[in-house]
This record gives sequence, structure tokens and C-alpha cells, in this order.
Amino acid sequence: MVEKLKLSDREQRKVLFRLLSYTKPHKKIISFAFVLLILTTIGDIVLPILVKIFIDNYLTPGKLEYQPLLILGSVYMGIQVVKAILMFFQFVKFQEIALYIIQQLRIDVFSKVQSLGLRYFDKTPAGSVVSRVTNDTEAIKDMFVTVIATFIQSGFLLTGIFIAMFILNVKLALFCVIIIPLLLFVMNLYRKLSSRFYLDMRERLSQLNAKLSESLSGMSIIQVFRQEKRLRKEFGDINEQHFNAGMKNIKIDGLLLRPAIDLIYTFALIIVLSYFGITSFGHSVEIGVIYAFINYLDRFFEPVNQMMMRLSLYQQAIVAGSRVFKLLDEKELAPAQKEEKTSLIEKGKIEFRNLSFSYDGKRDVLKNISFTANPGETVALVGHTGSGKSSIINLMMRFYEYERGEILIDGESIRNFTMPELREKMGLVLQDPFLFYGTVKDNIRLHNVCMSDTQVEEAAKFVQAHLFIDKLEGRFDHKVVERGATLSSGQRQLIAFARTIAANPKILVLDEATANIDTETEEAIQTALAKMRKGRTTIAIAHRLSTIQDADLILVLHQGEIIERGTHQELLAQEGLYHKMFLLQNGAVERVEDAVN
Repeated sequence: MVEKLKLSDREQRKVLFRLLSYTKPHKKIISFAFVLLILTTIGDIVLPILVKIFIDNYLTPGKLEYQPLLILGSVYMGIQVVKAILMFFQFVKFQEIALYIIQQLRIDVFSKVQSLGLRYFDKTPAGSVVSRVTNDTEAIKDMFVTVIATFIQSGFLLTGIFIAMFILNVKLALFCVIIIPLLLFVMNLYRKLSSRFYLDMRERLSQLNAKLSESLSGMSIIQVFRQEKRLRKEFGDINEQHFNAGMKNIKIDGLLLRPAIDLIYTFALIIVLSYFGITSFGHSVEIGVIYAFINYLDRFFEPVNQMMMRLSLYQQAIVAGSRVFKLLDEKELAPAQKEEKTSLIEKGKIEFRNLSFSYDGKRDVLKNISFTANPGETVALVGHTGSGKSSIINLMMRFYEYERGEILIDGESIRNFTMPELREKMGLVLQDPFLFYGTVKDNIRLHNVCMSDTQVEEAAKFVQAHLFIDKLEGRFDHKVVERGATLSSGQRQLIAFARTIAANPKILVLDEATANIDTETEEAIQTALAKMRKGRTTIAIAHRLSTIQDADLILVLHQGEIIERGTHQELLAQEGLYHKMFLLQNGAVERVEDAVN
């Protein structure tokens, strides 16, 4: 669904002024481009006057003198040549300005996207965001390249033409003035009608990008479950809606752009010819004046037609700009830190105090969570799906803001540390690791220029990743495609683990980090983890209880609450939910369905 059927006049003006604010850093280039624009416009106005002089002063009287005609012809050709050169530089400068502005706008949008909180991405399809960064900014570029230059040039040209008309014949020029309200009426009507359809088209294009992005990301699932037909239908439905919105706009273009303006032009031409025809009965009419007036009238409507055609691009740019600025004004930012604080994470002691949290503000997914992880200790979180394990990590990593309770590190609120300090001292390994396009070395180093190749290789050896990396073509320079698709899930996990260890964090956060690794490799990693945990605090989510039996504290979560806590042996002795989960994973014959409920 489209959020709004149309933008009000006030909203359109606000978007326009905000877009124009991006021109402020480029005042010198813009001034130079406008000077070129004025000069070319003057050339367009002067040329018909030169032809008029030739017809009335030389051709009609038959005074074909060589020297005056040579001078007149040379001036005419000289103006044409200079105008062509100036138009080239004018075009280049306006293109340069547009590219500068769109470059900055895309940087602003991309920076904004990176500062948004995960709540925004939870409710917004990735393809929709991509559409605003690419398609919408491209539409805005068209406005700066053609629309503004055309409108300003047309404004200068129309003013000059009217001045020339009044110089030639005041009465006839006054007759021609009556067409201006008609033109303004058509332009205003087009602007109001087209904005609604363009907004619909942009929204449908955004939905197309979202559906395409979703389909490409989940292609393997689509093919496995034979969902191609359904996806084609859904994509086709959105495409049909985009087509219908486009057809509505084409009909408006077909009615109000060229045909309506041509009709007004014909009306103006009739007025001019009728005036000259009637006045010719009383006295003679100069042919040069008739030519100049007809020429000016033609030149008058050409920029009007240009403006009307560009009005289509203008409306697209305004609609696209409103979508881009809506993203730039998005309030769902990442949790804020007290950046003026200079607190440092030195020991890595973690405390949760009566923490409650809700994603939607209605249903709590965490309820009064309290525990302490001392430096060097490992605290494991276990529980069934939806029990709140990942939510605890999300809050500790500051992916989401919390309102009730507190999270402390070394006795100080987690809000009091700068984000760079938190990210540097906390290492996260997810169950589904993400690899960037580049090399294995790049994915471990993450472009940290302070990290040497030796440190990268040592980190890989630490987690036993070097065993498969040494077999790759190019070893650490082996090319990694998007998301690491050519590597196995276990290999991607090992690279992600090496990436975290290479950063040497004070706090380790493991979200089922060994889930995609075979038993033999997992044993090697468990040995590496035992060494790495010394002097570091570790928070680990585990589904396989065998991987956290040596944890200093195990928290059992159920429906957002901690219902059991203790070591592995203590929890088994309690014979509660943990005990039943352990029996289930170890192949117990007895029925444990009630443990799931």
C-alpha cells in the first residue's frame, strides 16, 4: 500500500528547498554555469533580430551591399559558434553540479542507513532501502541535470522574448500576454495530478526491488520448495500495479504536455497572424517584423514545451526526494551512547539487573533478567526457541535500546561507554556468519590497517582455520564471493571465529558459534576457546548442551524468564528443565513432551 496518495503543495515546496540546500557548497560552479546560461539565452534572443534587420533593411529594399551583409552574416555565425561553445561548457558544469550533489546525497543516505537501529530493518524490506539509495537518488539527479537548468534558461529566454516583442510591437505583445495564465493553469494541473501517480510508481518500484532482493537471497529455499510459480505471480502482481500507475501517468502526459501546449500555441499563432492581417488593410506591414514575431512565438513555446516535458522529471524528483528525506529523517536510530564519557572496559565484568524488554512495546520477551558474569567466567544461556537468549545478546551488544532495568560492565552502565569502545572490547560470533566480498585475509582483518598478516595467520591457526585455508587456491588471498557462498558453512564459521579472535576482545559473545562445525573441528575449537577464555568474560548461547558443560554458570530461560541457574552438575541434580533437555539430547527413551510445554 502507498503511504500517501499525494504530496501537498507545502510538502512539495519543502522537499524542493531541501534539495536546493545541497547546492550551497557549489556556489562558484553554479554561478559560472548561470553566467554561461545567460549568455546563451542572449544569443537566442539576438539572432532573430539580426534576421529581421537583414530582411527589412537589405532584402526587401534590394540593398544587397557586400560589406554590410558580410558583417551581418559574420556576426550571426559568430554568435552561433560562441553559443555552441558556451552550451557545451554549460552542459558540463550542470552535469558536474548534479553529480556532486547526488554523490553527497548518497553518502548522507548510506551513512544514515548505517546509523539506524535494527528495529528499522526489522520492519523495512532491504530492497526498499536499496531503492531509495539508488533509484530515488538517480531521479533526483535528473532534476539537477535538466530540470533546474531548463527552467532557469527558459525563464531567461521567455523574459527576453517578451522584452523583444514589446520593442517590436506593444499592442501585439499585450495580446500574447493572455496566453500566460492558460500555460500556468495547465502546468499547475499537471503538477497536481502527476504527483499522485509518481508517488504510486515509486512505491511500486520499491516493492519490486524488495521482492527481487528477497528472491535472490532465498533462491535456494525457493528452488528446494518449488516456490518459483508463487514468486513469479507475486512479482507479476506488483509489476502489473507498477504498469498501471505508469499508464495513468502516460495518459496525463499525453493530454497535458505536448497536445495542450500545441493547442495554446495554435491559438497564439492565430492571434498574431490575424493582427498582422487586419492591420495590413490600413498600412503596410514589415515582413521582418512578421518573421521576428512568428520566430519569437515559436521560440516562446519551445521552452514552454521543454518546461512541460521537464515537469515530468521534476515531479519524479520531488516524489523521490520526499522518500529519501523520509529515510534521512527516520527516528529509529541505533541506541545512543554518552559519547562525552571516557570510560574504558578493563576487566569485563557483566551485570544484568532486573532487565525487562519488549520489541513491540506490548509483549515482554525478557522479564526481570538478573545475573553476573565475572571476569574470566563463562556464562551459558540455554532454553527452547523463543525463550529470550538472543534478545539478551542483542541488548548487550546495543543493537536495541532498553528502558527497564540496567546492564552494567565493570560496575558502570553500558550506556556510558562510547560505541567504539564497546565494539572494540566485545567480540561477537553469530550462528550464521556473514562474509564480505574480498579475500580470506580481508574478512579476518576487516580492513584493520593496524593488523599485520602475521596476526591474521595466528588468529586462523588459533581456531584451526588454517587447516582448510592452506588448501585453498592462494591461501589467505583466496577470493571470497558474496556471503562466502563457495565455502561450506563450517568454513565460514571458522573465518568468523578467527575474525573475532584477531580483534582480541575483552568480552566474547557466542551465539551458538559451533553449531555449523563438525565434531572433530569443534573439539579443536573448544580447546582454543579454553585458552582464550582466560582473562576474558564469555557469554554463550548453546543448543547443544555438550558444548557448555564446563561453563561457570548456566542460565536456563523459559518464556523470557530465568527459571534455573547453576553449573552443569548442579542443574542435573535439580532434575528440572535442564535435566530433561540433557536427557532428550542424549537419546533418553522416556517421554519428555511436557518439558517442551
